[in-house]
Amino acid sequence: MSQASLPPADEPASDTADRPRKPAPPLDKRPRRLDSGALFGAGSEVEIIHGAALYRLRRTALGKLILTK
Repeated sequence: MSQASLPPADEPASDTADRPRKPAPPLDKRPRRLDSGALFGAGSEVEIIHGAALYRLRRTALGKLILTK
């Protein structure tokens, strides 16, 4: 899709301009936000324990994230 067909970031798309916006959820209901640098530090992999399962979150050479069980 061509970028020329998209409205500028500060303008709403024409089909959503007439719809009322949802109010933002209260601060205590929003998901916790973490910076990936804080998770990884100088490394490129962290292990996450979820219940009895162990997951690995890896940062690729291209800066993508991969979560594996």
